[in-house]
Amino acid sequence: MSNRNNTFFYVFLAVKALLYRKNWLILYQITPAMNKCDQCIVRQLSSLKALNKDEVVKLANSKTTYTIKKGEAIFEEGEVTNGVFCVKDGVGKLSKLSANGKDQIVKLVKSGELLGQRSMISNEPANLSAKAIADMEVCFIPKSEILHFFNNNNQFSLNLMQSVCEDLKESENDKIALVQKTVKQRLAETLLHLHDEFGENEDKTLKVQLTREELAGIIGTATESCIRLLSDFNKLELIELVGKKIMLKNVKALKRMAE
Repeated sequence: MSNRNNTFFYVFLAVKALLYRKNWLILYQITPAMNKCDQCIVRQLSSLKALNKDEVVKLANSKTTYTIKKGEAIFEEGEVTNGVFCVKDGVGKLSKLSANGKDQIVKLVKSGELLGQRSMISNEPANLSAKAIADMEVCFIPKSEILHFFNNNNQFSLNLMQSVCEDLKESENDKIALVQKTVKQRLAETLLHLHDEFGENEDKTLKVQLTREELAGIIGTATESCIRLLSDFNKLELIELVGKKIMLKNVKALKRMAE
């Protein structure tokens, strides 16, 4: 009888150890993912900050992470995205193809931003293309998960709508600037924006390096006019052209010019 009891005891311990190991593995798999999403800059700076711990775990288990190389597309204009993209690292551009076939940059995006939320909410194809102008790391969250958070978390839905409204406001301000400001003012304003939002390299040049054509697209002018204006700014010692890079030399003067 004693041997039988001992056998049951050891079997009990073995089963308990297996259950403990299984639970530990589950925790091990979930916790790192949750911690990564919980500490991610996108969650801290976007509407995702309203998610609770259970929702963060759900988010971590549903997301897919992609590395987007410079020049590659995250999504194209007219594409059905079926979700949103979180920019974890890198710099990208939102652009629209004009009637003459030129790529018109609407906005530059950096880490901490969400892409595709407006078209997802309106249930329409993407109105803009999103491409990397430097290597990027993005996370894709399926539409079903976002809508689940939207329907069950009031603060998240409010934050998401506020974010869409801010994008619309920024778009309206850009249109007003395009009409009311000169090309010279818009160039000065854009150079300051690149400096303030994206920072400098160690050599003091702008960290985000745009082609002259891309820069011309942002300020709404021909590439030749943009090159000529940059040369003028260089002669006035407002900036310094270091090959294809740009260094701001007189920020105060550029601010006065942009006003």
